[in-house]
Amino acid sequence: MKTRLWLAALLAAGLLSGCNDSNDSSVSAGGSPDTPDTPTDPATFSFVEGTIAQAHAAMRDGTLTCEALVQGYIDRIQAYDSQGPELRSVVRVNPLALQRARELDIAYQQSGPSGPLHCVPVLLKDNFDTADITTSAGGIALAYNQTPDDAFSVAGIVAAGGLVLGKANLDEFAFGFQGSSSIRGQVKNAYDPTKGPGGSSSGTGAAIAASFAMAGTGSDTGGSIRVPSSLEGLVGIRPSLRLVSQDGIVPLAASQDTGGPMCRTVEDCALMLDAMTGFDASQTSNQRQAFAYDAPLLDSADAYQTLTNRPATYTDFLDAEGLDGAHIAALMPLFGDGSGENAQVQSVLMAAIDRMRDAGATVDILTAEDLAARDVALSDLTDFDSNSRYEFRQDLTAYLMSWPSSADGHLRSFDAVADSMLYEQRNQGTFDFYGAIGRALENTDDDSEEAVAYRAAYQRNLEQRPGIVRGGLLRILDNQDDQGAALGAPYDALLYPSVLSLAPQLGSSPSTGSNNRLSPFSGFPALSMPAGMADTDPALPVGMELLGREFDEPTLIRLAYGYQQVAQPRAAPTYTPELAATED
Repeated sequence: MKTRLWLAALLAAGLLSGCNDSNDSSVSAGGSPDTPDTPTDPATFSFVEGTIAQAHAAMRDGTLTCEALVQGYIDRIQAYDSQGPELRSVVRVNPLALQRARELDIAYQQSGPSGPLHCVPVLLKDNFDTADITTSAGGIALAYNQTPDDAFSVAGIVAAGGLVLGKANLDEFAFGFQGSSSIRGQVKNAYDPTKGPGGSSSGTGAAIAASFAMAGTGSDTGGSIRVPSSLEGLVGIRPSLRLVSQDGIVPLAASQDTGGPMCRTVEDCALMLDAMTGFDASQTSNQRQAFAYDAPLLDSADAYQTLTNRPATYTDFLDAEGLDGAHIAALMPLFGDGSGENAQVQSVLMAAIDRMRDAGATVDILTAEDLAARDVALSDLTDFDSNSRYEFRQDLTAYLMSWPSSADGHLRSFDAVADSMLYEQRNQGTFDFYGAIGRALENTDDDSEEAVAYRAAYQRNLEQRPGIVRGGLLRILDNQDDQGAALGAPYDALLYPSVLSLAPQLGSSPSTGSNNRLSPFSGFPALSMPAGMADTDPALPVGMELLGREFDEPTLIRLAYGYQQVAQPRAAPTYTPELAATED
């Protein structure tokens, strides 16, 4: 289809002009109020790098309708995802997206915006349930998997005015970082289609980087939001465990899984986080009263609020001077060995640290010796297996059994999926391995040496790992030794590279090290954002990760927004430029 933005905008100018607030009509997208006597051009919208605020400003000024916005993104998907650079980032477009857009236009004409995400087109990773679109988790085995309702976090996005544009590709069943699936194939990096996108939220990463939607969702068990965000120049937030309900997200390991937003700007992610969080009374929320795996579920919204201290809006922490007075610890043992591409990663991060210091932050460089003074060896905090190997079999079966198969005929167990062979051949070994471990855990009469070792390792992860990892990270954040004595002022956040290398060759995985394990093993929040661009041709993004205290997303947002405003570290990909404005 051809882009209809300008034609639709002209037709909409009269339609929506009556909705303009006189106090806002002189504010252009991204601009400042002018004096009443100074006329300004109406705000317009560009799809490449367009933000929520810019779209809303154009709607207020009558130059953009919701239908034109949605059609423009669909046009970009058609132009660049299956042809041109052929990113293969989108599994399917929501067939009801344009109908929903027209409904939102009517509602806007009658009563104004439907919410803070009014007409924000969102691409969901294809492991988030939706009642209108199938949820495949990337596997042909689940191609007709039609759930009866939306995931809790998706329902929150829609309630805030958001629009589900479609489903994004992923590394099949969220297994790894290659970014390929049997349902749609290999996702390509938006910055260089010969490079890989990372994973497992690979499609979301490439699609949002290429401006195929305004925002997206990812899930993260061990890096799956932060790794593709790093390689695609995005802001990706892995929230504290229990902040976002796990209801309706195809599981990999319930004790580590969480959903989160992936966006081009911090402010858009703050709005998405507002919509995705909140108390969920369902039995599948995993919102527990304590971090312990066997703690009971929270029983009320008040209890959830007491636990999480969730703010009225995360946008309250968008402070352009958020770095002024901040205290950050850069963990040098996590920066890599400085060889090969890691030298470029380190160079970009050290330049970012200089920018932070120029903006008023104190950034301490902590070596292994400095950490030893806090009785912390980072290798001890990451020397655990991911719980995916122990939990995927039981968790996938529980998910597939959660609704009847009479209407969609979906497979109803891990074993049925594994036996179907309807997934990428490269994942056969993973299914075999996870199946063997799952059966060993299930069969408590199995006293083989291997089964006993699996059960012991899983219990260690459940019972010992949280105290070791959370305790060690808190000693660094609180800047204390093992006796609780202060070694200096507490830190607001810890800083390290999200990924140790640049984007890998297509079909391979990036070098992630063990940095990505700290957040899922502790349940603490982590935010990945662009530190800057590497001096490559074409230029490739380098991401940095900020990790904070449990439920302290506000501080991470404040620091990230402060850095974004002073450094402007993101650059748009060159392979997916603005489409030429055309008329039918």
